[in-house]
Amino acid sequence: MAARADTSKTAESSDKVSVICRALRRAIIEQALEPGAKLPEDSLGERFGVSRTIARHALGQLAAEGLVELRRNRIAVVATPSWQEARDAFDIRIELERLVVRQLAGKLTKPQIAELNAHVDAEDRARDGTDAVSIRLATEFHILLAHMTNSPILVRYVSEVAYRCCLTLSLYSRPHSSECAINEHRAIIAALAKGDVDKVMGLMHSHLDSVATRALVTPSPQRGRDLLDILAPYADEASGEKVVKLPKAVRR
Repeated sequence: MAARADTSKTAESSDKVSVICRALRRAIIEQALEPGAKLPEDSLGERFGVSRTIARHALGQLAAEGLVELRRNRIAVVATPSWQEARDAFDIRIELERLVVRQLAGKLTKPQIAELNAHVDAEDRARDGTDAVSIRLATEFHILLAHMTNSPILVRYVSEVAYRCCLTLSLYSRPHSSECAINEHRAIIAALAKGDVDKVMGLMHSHLDSVATRALVTPSPQRGRDLLDILAPYADEASGEKVVKLPKAVRR
């Protein structure tokens, strides 16, 4: 009985950590939380209604993903990658995603193709919104592709490096070109459906490389906002399991 209670408590704690991670990850990707922003454990605990220990575990997970830096005296901040680290992340991402499309070419089912097209339709509808939301949706397209390989390792590493690249874009990139991203995503889907391995690998390479080459070396100015106010909508959505509308295998 005691063992069952301990297992239930552990599962509940894990769920709370996941909720915080999803909310912070989205807030970082959508640039609500900027590189260098402090993430105090007590403030996170207050915002999400959890203990500092659970908040600390969530920050540790995000640190493993490269989105958060853990400094001395338990101070956590949103990571600030160097320009070279940013370029390296994109180079790694290119090779990983070439592997993804190589595995998927000619093997996608009709429902999978329809799901990819529906996601790109959502990207198209978001074109008049903010760059941050467009970048998030564009990133989720790539994570969705990784999920379709049914490879947990590819899902994990593509997700992590893609999120790091989102952080990079908030620091160094020019305004996001949603129209280019949408057209390139549709071309990738078409090549995957035809089973043209060489073409789709080339399309993925040029697509991600064009995103990377838009990087600048001048960071965006800091806006300076209260952490609790920033996280309010993300905490509410994370608690309602609405943060990233991807298959459960992709969520964390």
